[in-house]
Amino acid sequence: MRRTPSSGRCGEPPDTGWKKGAVLFLASQNISLFGSEVVGFTILWHVTLATSSGKWMMWTILCLMLPQVAISLHAGVWADRYDRKRIIVLSDAFIAAVTLVLFGAFFAGCGSLELLLAAGTLRSLGGGIQAPAVSAFLPQIVPKEQLTKINGINQALRSLFSFLAPAFGGILLGFAGITWAFLLDVVTAAAAIAILLSIEADRLPPREARSVFGFLRELREGIVFTLSHPVLKYLVLCYGVSFFLISPAAFLTPVMIERTFGNEVWRLTANELVWAAGSFGGGFFVASRGKFADKVRTISYSLIAFGVLFGLLGMSRTFIFYLSVMGCAGFFVPILMTAETVLIQEKVENAMMGRVFSIIQLISGGAMPLGMIVFGPLADWTSIESILTVTGILLALVGMMYGRLAKEQTAPPA
Repeated sequence: MRRTPSSGRCGEPPDTGWKKGAVLFLASQNISLFGSEVVGFTILWHVTLATSSGKWMMWTILCLMLPQVAISLHAGVWADRYDRKRIIVLSDAFIAAVTLVLFGAFFAGCGSLELLLAAGTLRSLGGGIQAPAVSAFLPQIVPKEQLTKINGINQALRSLFSFLAPAFGGILLGFAGITWAFLLDVVTAAAAIAILLSIEADRLPPREARSVFGFLRELREGIVFTLSHPVLKYLVLCYGVSFFLISPAAFLTPVMIERTFGNEVWRLTANELVWAAGSFGGGFFVASRGKFADKVRTISYSLIAFGVLFGLLGMSRTFIFYLSVMGCAGFFVPILMTAETVLIQEKVENAMMGRVFSIIQLISGGAMPLGMIVFGPLADWTSIESILTVTGILLALVGMMYGRLAKEQTAPPA
């Protein structure tokens, strides 16, 4: 990528003209997200309606998430070593190619649950390679003092597209079948790639090491840095436990709806719509606020709120009450994600950022499939409501503990 007259130091965002790059980047990523979420919802709903099985949901989540976790540490090194924009483009193209094959198979009548899981595994690999590069690329084009606002806008846009995705997914699944959702993802990926290619940003300084030993050294540097950092080490520990406890609310609620309230597609759609609506409200709140002075406290309060609300989900006796609680829970997603993302972007130098984000991705992404290994089979012999109640209480306690430990570690000496 060529340098422009307004560009700053290598690896830093330009002093002026950054807004155009930020707008294009947010547009490309949210268009891509829309297609991916439509596919994700239709896959989960297709499996839910076809099996009504906690075990099948467990296998689906494992295939959709474990490959992303397995590749994350390598992806972090790649994001710090190579051109991040190129990584994002190639990953999107790979995911679109896999989805196009899936479309062809289902269109020809050769689709199956096993094929869905295989394709989901490959899509997850592509997403795992892409994620650290996406998170680390934004500080290259946005000034540090604008990161919270831009991340808040991004979360609001993500929530808006997440609001639209279940509606489209429900329409496609209910009237046209799962096949056409795959084609939609291919089209949105192509559009996202075209937009991203028009963005100009400075390259990071090239890293000298290119051997296997150099790669391992860079990987070790990232792990040691993260686990020894006074702020990041508690964030990693907290996320590992928290996302394990979040997994039932994230993945078993569609099965709970099917068992407790009914198996109509509109109910599953409504579940995702109210979550996305709440998230949009949270994203708008973050964007209008502009910054969080105490990000550790923000993360702690968000986790406590999740715990309380997920516990209330387990006590739902009517679908209206369930939807109300789910919408409130969605409100805290952009707050948690923005506080965590900006905390890392502010505390970590650009050359190390990809590896740090990959470790966070490894911990949070690995904890959720591990949670499904435990809670998926458990949901076939006990009620999902009781699982949500217990995990909600534990999650609130984790949020309290994180706030206390992280605050003690970062407090200035007396």
